[in-house]
Amino acid sequence: MTTASELPAWAAIITAFLLLVGSGLTLIGCIGLLRLGSFYERVHAPTIGTSMGMTFILIASMVYFTAAEGRLVIHEVLIGFFVTVTTPVTLMLLVRAARYRESAEGKAVVTSIGSAQDRLDGPSPQIGTGNE
Repeated sequence: MTTASELPAWAAIITAFLLLVGSGLTLIGCIGLLRLGSFYERVHAPTIGTSMGMTFILIASMVYFTAAEGRLVIHEVLIGFFVTVTTPVTLMLLVRAARYRESAEGKAVVTSIGSAQDRLDGPSPQIGTGNE
């Protein structure tokens, strides 16, 4: 196995680029976690950002170790598979738990964009009820 200083230039450039892109996407997902307001908004940014970031970082790892060891290294595909499978499942379970908790506390659960808009605008006027 070669060291990082003995890595071919093409592999070092590709690895560095993929690591920068992957870490940048992961950082964007983490910033989204901090900046977004509600729980439902917060669960999307980290899952999408870190999943894409993880993909680029794992590809960088595959390029690095393939060039360093002189053979095809694809162990990272297994890591990517498990993260890709578990992230949406975790997201779904967290959202279901939050919705259950809100309904148990008697809060209104937003199920569509229309009901969210109604909550912002207040009750809509009744049209055609005979009270004109």
